[in-house]
Amino acid sequence: MMDTIFFILSKVVQFCIEPLNWVIAFVLLGLLFLSLRKPHLCKRFLVLALFDLLLVGWLPASELPLRAIENLVPKATLPNDLNNKIGGIIILGGAISGEQIAVDRGEISIHSSAERVTKGFEFARKHPNLPYIFSGASGRINPRGISEADAFKQLVQEQGLNEAQAHYENQSRNTYENVLYMKPMIQELGAKDEAGQLKPWLLITSASHMYRSVKIFEKQDLPVLPLPVDYQTANRLQWTEFNLVDGAQNWHAVVHEAVGLLAYWITGKI
Repeated sequence: MMDTIFFILSKVVQFCIEPLNWVIAFVLLGLLFLSLRKPHLCKRFLVLALFDLLLVGWLPASELPLRAIENLVPKATLPNDLNNKIGGIIILGGAISGEQIAVDRGEISIHSSAERVTKGFEFARKHPNLPYIFSGASGRINPRGISEADAFKQLVQEQGLNEAQAHYENQSRNTYENVLYMKPMIQELGAKDEAGQLKPWLLITSASHMYRSVKIFEKQDLPVLPLPVDYQTANRLQWTEFNLVDGAQNWHAVVHEAVGLLAYWITGKI
């Protein structure tokens, strides 16, 4: 019950603090004061709405914090003999839209974090003897259709990958639950070293999501080698670029990780 409350509350907090959502609030307040015949207050809130749009659309404003988050965890140096050095491959959900679209259209859609899937496929093909786990059900409060894990299973079949090594976790709604529900699978499937310790698993997820993910795995005493993908920022900022769509996506990622890290720290999950 507490996990469900935590999940819903995190979604509500994120919605309330995303900058693009403030535009609606500022405009509504401006209209309210206009109806109350207080034009000076109306103008102030409309100016705030305009400033908010500029903040969202001017890309360096969102790229600076997002780049800092993406750079928190560098790519691990992978050993040459990967088959004998790691226990398996973990692919975190967040890129696949199964749900109602897949049911109605009969096709699985891969969205902006597609590199999680494509990189997972790459390593599954190169190392067919390693087990791999895809983890994720749905990040929605009210999920519809099929889970991400079931959608990934369909993609594995379509791509002709080794299904004998494929494993799926289809109950989790967030990163903490990803790790919690995978832990028994990792302990059962993972190879051990000479000292009897679990070998690290290769962890594939978006660069902006990697720091929080690694911290949760560490908290659960599960060793991982981070392989961040899906970078959204470059080394140089785009000082003259204005794009509301890209800016909104960047801010969404920044707020999502900030809320997640704070919530997990407060609740002792990291």
